[in-house]
Amino acid sequence: MAREINLVPDIKNEMIKALKLRNLIFFICIVVASASVAVTAVFATIAGGQQAVVNSKKGTIDNLSSKLNSYSDLSHFLTIKDQLSNISSITDNKQVLSRTFGILSAIIPTGADTIKISELNIDLSGEDPTFSFDAQADAGSEPYIDYNVLDSFKKSMQYMRYDYGEYIDKYGNSIPSYCIIEHGNDGASLYEPTNKSYYAYWLITGEGCDPTLDRSAANEDEEEALESNEDNTTNDSNTTNDSADTNNNTSSDSNSKITDYETESYNGQTVVKIWRTPQFSAWYKEEPREGEPYMDMDGNISNVAHFESACIKYTGNLTSDNKINWVPTNKDCKLVPDNEEGIKITESSNGRNASSELVLRFSAIIKFNPEVFKYNNTHMLAIPPSGRYNVTDSYVQIQNMFTERATDCEEGDIECKTTTEGNNN
Repeated sequence: MAREINLVPDIKNEMIKALKLRNLIFFICIVVASASVAVTAVFATIAGGQQAVVNSKKGTIDNLSSKLNSYSDLSHFLTIKDQLSNISSITDNKQVLSRTFGILSAIIPTGADTIKISELNIDLSGEDPTFSFDAQADAGSEPYIDYNVLDSFKKSMQYMRYDYGEYIDKYGNSIPSYCIIEHGNDGASLYEPTNKSYYAYWLITGEGCDPTLDRSAANEDEEEALESNEDNTTNDSNTTNDSADTNNNTSSDSNSKITDYETESYNGQTVVKIWRTPQFSAWYKEEPREGEPYMDMDGNISNVAHFESACIKYTGNLTSDNKINWVPTNKDCKLVPDNEEGIKITESSNGRNASSELVLRFSAIIKFNPEVFKYNNTHMLAIPPSGRYNVTDSYVQIQNMFTERATDCEEGDIECKTTTEGNNN
C-alpha cells in the first residue's frame, strides 16, 4: 500500500490560504471599483445631458423674453389682462350714483312742510355713503320758521326702508335686469293707483330676455340648418323647403313660452306686466291649482311671474270675520343706520329765501346703508313711511327740491330775528 507523506508545514498551509483570500479581496475590489467607475460615468453623462437641456431651455427663454420685452404694447396688454382678472371684484364694489335722485325723492318732504336743498355733496368713497347738504325748511304758514318741520324731518329717517331683489318668471327663472322696464317716459315708477300696486314690464321678446329658452341649442339648430342647406344646394326646391321648415321650428321653439303669458304692447314692444306688489286677492288660494297663480299665507308665490324681494316679507293673518289681512314687514333693510350718527343737524338759523320769505336754514349730514348703492343689488327702491318710490336708474323729476341758498337775517330785520325758535337739536 502506497502512503503519502505531507512534507509542507502547517504554517505554510495558513500562508497559502491567506494569499488566496487576499487575491479574492483584490478581485472583489477591482470589480466594485470598475462598477463605481461605470456608474459615475453614467451619472456624469446624465448630469451633462441635463445641463445641456437646461442651457438650451434657458437660451430659448432668454430669446422669447427678449422678443416679449421688445413688444411695444406690452404694458397695455398686461394692464388689460389685470383688469379682466379683476372684473368680478370690480363689479362687486361698483356703486350706482344715479340712485341718489330716488333717495332724495323719498327722504325730502314736499307737502305743506317743504324742505328745499341749496347745496348737496355726495361721498360714496367711505364705508357709509354720505350726503352733506345745506337746505331750508318752510312750514308754508305762520310761523314760517318752524323747528317742528326740521324735527319731523330728522325723526322720519328711522322709518325709512329700502327694498331690492329680482323678477322671476312663472317657472322660477331669474329675468335679466336689462329686460325689465320699471319706469315710464316721465321717469316715474309704473304704478296703478286703483289698487296702490307697482308693476314693471318684461320685454319677453327681447334678445336674451326669455330665461326658459336655451339660446345655445337654438343657435346650434340654426347652424345645422345652414350647413344642411349648403351641403345640398343641388336639391333646389326640396332643400329650400326643408331649411324653411327647420327655421320655422326653431322660431316656434323660441316663442313656445310666450304663449304662457298675457302680453301687451308698450312703446311698440311686446311686454308682459309683472306685479312688484303682490295681487293678494287674485293670487291667494288655500291649495295650489294647476295653471293658476298661487300665493300662500307665508307669502310664497308660484306659477306667476312676480318680484322676489330680498327685504319685504308678506304674511297673511286670518281675521275674526274670515278675511285675510296681509302684513308686509321690512325689519332689516333700513335706509339710514338706526343710530344718532345716521342723521346729524350741524347748524340751523333763521333766514330769508330768494323771494325774501322767512325760512329756516340748516345744514345736515346723512349716512346711508351701503347696500343701497351696490350695483349687484338690482331693482332698488327707497321706501318712505307713506309709500314707495323708484330708485333704480330712473330720472325722477327732482328740480323742485333745489333752490337758491337762503340768507341769514340782516340787522334790523325784526320779523326774522324775533320769530319763535323751537328745539334745533
